[in-house]
Amino acid sequence: MPAFNTINAIDYGLIALYFAIVIFVGFYAARKNRGTDDYFKGGGQVPWVLAGLSNWVTGFSAFMFVAAAGFTYRVGVGAIIIFTSATWAYLLGYFYFAKMWRRARLDSPLQFLTKRYSPSTTYFYSVTSIVPQIVGIGQGLYILCIFVSSALGFGDRTFELAGVSFNGLQASILVVGVVVVFYTVIGGLWAAVLTDAVQSIIIIVMTVIIFPVSYHYLGEGAGVLAGFKRMLHEVPEAYLRPGGMAADPWFLFSYFLNTILGYNVAWHLAQRYYSVPDERGARKMALLCAVLSFFAPLMWILPVMASKVIFPDLNSLWPSLKDPSEASYVSLALLLLPHGLVGFVVSAVLSATLGQANDACNWLSVTVTRDIYVPLRRRATGQTPTEPQQMRVARLAMLGIGVLGVLVAFYIPRFGGAFDFALQYYSLVAAFMMPVALGMLYRKTPWWSGIASCSAAFIVAIALMLAGVWKEDALARNVLSEAVTATVVFFLSARCYRADDPRHAALHQLDRDLRTPVPDAPVAPAGGLQVYGVIGSISILLGLVLIACTALPSTPLAPSTHNLLAGVLLILLGFGLRRVARPRAAAS
Repeated sequence: MPAFNTINAIDYGLIALYFAIVIFVGFYAARKNRGTDDYFKGGGQVPWVLAGLSNWVTGFSAFMFVAAAGFTYRVGVGAIIIFTSATWAYLLGYFYFAKMWRRARLDSPLQFLTKRYSPSTTYFYSVTSIVPQIVGIGQGLYILCIFVSSALGFGDRTFELAGVSFNGLQASILVVGVVVVFYTVIGGLWAAVLTDAVQSIIIIVMTVIIFPVSYHYLGEGAGVLAGFKRMLHEVPEAYLRPGGMAADPWFLFSYFLNTILGYNVAWHLAQRYYSVPDERGARKMALLCAVLSFFAPLMWILPVMASKVIFPDLNSLWPSLKDPSEASYVSLALLLLPHGLVGFVVSAVLSATLGQANDACNWLSVTVTRDIYVPLRRRATGQTPTEPQQMRVARLAMLGIGVLGVLVAFYIPRFGGAFDFALQYYSLVAAFMMPVALGMLYRKTPWWSGIASCSAAFIVAIALMLAGVWKEDALARNVLSEAVTATVVFFLSARCYRADDPRHAALHQLDRDLRTPVPDAPVAPAGGLQVYGVIGSISILLGLVLIACTALPSTPLAPSTHNLLAGVLLILLGFGLRRVARPRAAAS
């Protein structure tokens, strides 16, 4: 039985420090919000590096370090094909979608639907998208808190609050959910971008440490390369070639198609693209995401493959887990990292999932405020709501969405658990994204084509699911049926397009906008660059804390020098970021 480093008071302290930093970032971001334009899109002044890091980190969550790690542990090298596929999706964004989103000149993500199709399409998407996205927030919190409550060792404990009893999982959901709602409501998009940047730093440093450490351990003192050779020789032969889902062409095609849609026309991503000053920055953002999406997954996939040799029988180590293979990455961290870095790992998994949750809360509040409240208020009173009124509605909407997400997380276990639910949930999203992608690529269909193609795709997918057609590959069935149905209905509707229809006036303006490049910003915005200094200071603080942790007792398997290395990396990165911000801050 391996001697795991269980969570102690120091690790709890580091986790608490992370939560304190997140809340501080929310208050700092609130100072940058002078109106709804700042609150919803950072005033269009978010530096492309921060926007790129923010967008990239939303692709990570506890799902990647838990469920995806379990998949990698079981199938091996085929996971590389699947989990690096976002690279090619982002490259498509670099060549086309990034500049188009910036040229669309939007104030809210769903405003694209109003311009491309009609206000009724926006209302349709607003109503039909909000509930699934809230479910997605709840699912993300639920998966995260399965990990957190197990890793921290209080999954079986009971807590009392105001006379109400909570088990360990429910208590985790409540605490994490409150933090997400609190800092997102306060800070808006700037809070999301800044915390995402901090989360990116945590994830990168964590994976950079665990990758060599796991193979050094496997090499038994002979070095990282020796450990890698041992892994290649001791894993089953089938482990080193694609198999199962990774060798199924239908699954791979549908997964890749869903990835292309998810990383190019998802609403939170569109919000990042139009938050940067110009389209050159938007394209750089996409390229940065492509690079990170190729190398970063390798940094956790390869250690998980090493864990196949290090932990040949995870069932005996984690008998209480439904799928013990999902503890493969966590097991590496608990075995090979000292106290301090163990808390850092928990913070990294927390940060990854929080990034997804706060992004969903943010763009949904934009939709409720600008795409539902403002038009309805204007129609009812003939006046546009004032900035303070819109800010109040935005914060109330974000609060309501966050609270509903937490409530959904409490109820997901009654529906069979998040992992059983995830496949069906994510595979049905293509029905909503196909009309967005098609509408940007081809702009000569009538105002109702978005609603028609989305509805038809969703109805066909649900019908096939209820009929049990091709149930052994639900992802391929749902994604492919939605893509084909939406495309057929969309292009058939083009026969009804009439350029002189007065309802297409906004569409004609959008077409002109998409053909007109956004001029390059003459200089980087001072307010945007100053946030590098804040992130740099946070990195230095975390680095100093980890260096202080080198004084803690350690073991030969998990020496305190790992804390020192991580601390030095963070401090160097922090001073580099402060260097970027200093000249601009001085000039302003």
